[in-house]
Amino acid sequence: MDDRVSEEFAERFRALAGNAPHRNIHDLNQLEKEVKDRLYGMLVPDKVFGLFGIDPETFQNPKGERVVEITAHPQSTFAVIEVRENPDDRDCIFYLEIEDTPFFKIEINFLIINDPRSPRFDTDVDETGRRTKFATVRRNIPEEIRAMEAGLAPGQVRRGLRLLKDFVPLARDFVIAMGQDMVIAEPLTYNTAIIFEYYGFNYIRGKRRMEEIHAGFQPGGELYEKLDGSTPFRRPGMEKSVRGRAWAIHDGILGEPWRGIEMYRAREPAGVCTFPGWVY
Repeated sequence: MDDRVSEEFAERFRALAGNAPHRNIHDLNQLEKEVKDRLYGMLVPDKVFGLFGIDPETFQNPKGERVVEITAHPQSTFAVIEVRENPDDRDCIFYLEIEDTPFFKIEINFLIINDPRSPRFDTDVDETGRRTKFATVRRNIPEEIRAMEAGLAPGQVRRGLRLLKDFVPLARDFVIAMGQDMVIAEPLTYNTAIIFEYYGFNYIRGKRRMEEIHAGFQPGGELYEKLDGSTPFRRPGMEKSVRGRAWAIHDGILGEPWRGIEMYRAREPAGVCTFPGWVY
């Protein structure tokens, strides 16, 4: 990933937004719809358009159907970007929700980058179709097992496109063009936190907890001892990989919900790593 701030990106941003300051999402949402669409479209990696034949100017697929939708109401402090291969597809290729925080920063609330042509695993709904809400209210264990055995991580319903390395510089340059100094994110899973570390994020809160988790997965540690095969997600050896640890944490091995981790990406990468020598 190129850590140099792109002046070309900043020039494109200014050409669209004008010279007036737009220091938050609410400011951007006051612009004309066509301008907003172009601005927020800059957060979509070029490879998303290229891989699926989507025109980055018209937002249309090869059939001439618009497949990029931007939700950015003038009264709102958030924006949502949705990219699909076909308008009626259940899952987005790219989904991003960004929002102003009470502390005048920009936060990534939600980010999904899916390969829509890969097999789907219904980990987001239970056997009756009710939403699992990231397993906070219910789970679909058979689908989770299938997803895990297929190499997916918690929270994934399809294989990813490995485009986070393309997205992070765009997010960084976008907030810098707005006059901000960082973008904030709350990783919804352990594996996401580790990947964010790899791409230069640091911790606002939760670094000590991440270090405690790593220590707990060392031989003789509390979490290591709980990898006793009592569930499919707690098999011995799962401590050796990011994905294995993430599934064990998803299964409740911490004894408490996954929460309290908040990260930020500034202009320069932080170089933080709480799982030295990790393999995914």
